Amino acid sequence: MKQILSTEEGFTGLEAAIVLIAFVVVAAVFSYVVLSAGFFATQESQEAVYTSVKMASSSLEVIGDVYGLDSDDDNDIEAIRFTLGLSAGGTPVDFSTVQMVFATSSVIEIIPGTDPLNAAAASAGEWNITDGASDTDLLLEGGEDKFTIIAMPTTALGTNVQFNLEIHPSTGAAFGLKKTTPSKIDRVNLIY
Repeated sequence: MKQILSTEEGFTGLEAAIVLIAFVVVAAVFSYVVLSAGFFATQESQEAVYTSVKMASSSLEVIGDVYGLDSDDDNDIEAIRFTLGLSAGGTPVDFSTVQMVFATSSVIEIIPGTDPLNAAAASAGEWNITDGASDTDLLLEGGEDKFTIIAMPTTALGTNVQFNLEIHPSTGAAFGLKKTTPSKIDRVNLIY
């Protein structure tokens, strides 16, 4: 007679199911970790893109024309007058922190702002807000009126002079006005 040996050399169906479930659970946990890392990396890269677009694009735009003013009829432009507003979707700009840089082929100067709430305070080498600022607020926002600015470089501009006036807000890119004075200067001049 044959003797029946009782050995456990093979898996039973139940043991195989338990091992399969364990592999599936480990694979699910691993895939969750990988997907979470991917979502985190995507969010970080999206935030970096939005931040760089915000810093690279200017929120300002010129509303209307740029004018050169000659206050004493000596055939040179002493002041540059323009109106600024926010571009569509632009972030608000605090004009208490704005710097302006004026440049021609022979001069580069930083034009500091005066007390923007005092319209008569601007003199040579300064800029000022003459219209649009409220009594306490220098923040240019989307629904707010535009700011009319007069910038007065220390050197007057003659005829056919190319100049660049850059407006540097505390956040975002600088906004540049590249213009040329006209060939004949009147008291009020349209600058192209």
